[in-house]
Formats: sequence, structure tokens, C-alpha cells
Amino acid sequence: MDYFGSPVSKLIEELSRLPGIGRKSAQRLAFHMIRMPKEETQALAEAIVSARTQVRYCKECGCLTDEELCPICSDASRDHTVIMVVEDARDMAAYERTRQYKGVYHILQGVISPLSGVNPQDLKIKELLERLKDETVQEVIIATNPTVEGETTAMYLSRLLKPLGVKVTRIANGVPVGGDLEYIDEVTLARALEGRVPL
Repeated sequence: MDYFGSPVSKLIEELSRLPGIGRKSAQRLAFHMIRMPKEETQALAEAIVSARTQVRYCKECGCLTDEELCPICSDASRDHTVIMVVEDARDMAAYERTRQYKGVYHILQGVISPLSGVNPQDLKIKELLERLKDETVQEVIIATNPTVEGETTAMYLSRLLKPLGVKVTRIANGVPVGGDLEYIDEVTLARALEGRVPL
């Protein structure tokens, strides 16, 4: 039933299509937007349209950008001999927040997941292999998530890349800082034990 009138109901319907936004959250957002000053509402609408029409994928790494190359790929001070392979742009952003990694990235745009219909050819693997042809890359760090799909993708990439003579590494995973060993699952503890380092 249409309680609020067609424009409000349409706004709620469209907002509820966004990932992680249920009907109640969509309704709360819609009411907030309606109460916003007109200039702010207009600015939000323009930002959405602008992002959708101007943003594209970096021709080098596949990250979102409004230029041909993203700021990281075009930065000459970054170490272009090391490529970190991540699932999506959010993972890249997480590493950038650490301010520890100085190399460049390659964004797969997902992981291998046969149950979801995602196969290797659906990912940006061919583009990664193209980047390795110029032989300046010395190391590829595989930083997919430690899920079944992430591990499957990491193993697939490792088998594909090792014969090319490039060093292939995998991010460590294990016990989180501040974690209580009593509550950590066996697989995570086993990984932590395997990945132990000297003190």
C-alpha cells in the first residue's frame, strides 16, 4: 500500500535496491533526504549521476578512477615492480589506509566461485598476465580474502603465475591483534602456526 505518495514510495523502493539497505533503512534514508535542504539534495543527486557517468576503470589496475590511470598507477614514487592482487577496490582502500604498502595493485573484480557462476575468465586475470609481460614486475602478492573462494582464487593464480618466473607470495593470516586464542577457530590457529615468524 502506498502510504506516502508515489514519489516517496519510489524513492524508498530505489534505495532498498542498494546492497545492505533493507526496507526500514531505505525508509529512514528517504525521510532524511526529504528533510534535507534542496541544495544538499541537489548536490547528492549530482554526485550520484557524476560518479556513474564519469568514473571508469583504470586501464592498468582496474581501480575506479575518473582518469585513464588511477592516482596509484600514475604515481612514479610507487614501486611498480610489486603488484598486490586484491578482490575489489574496497580491499585496495583497506591496504592504503595502513600506509605500509608502497607497490601497485591489480583488482580482480571478484573471486572464482563456481556456485555463483563466477569462473576465471570472468575476472581480470588476463589483464594481470598482460602486466607481467614487460618483465619489470618482480613480485605478485596475492591478497584475496581467506574464504573458500578467496583461497581457490589464490591457488589458481599461484599455479598460473609461478611458471612465469615471478615471485608469488600470499598475505599472512592468523590470530588478530587483540584476539583471545580461546575463541579463535581451528583453521585460523593452524594458519597462524604455519605462518609463524622468528622474534
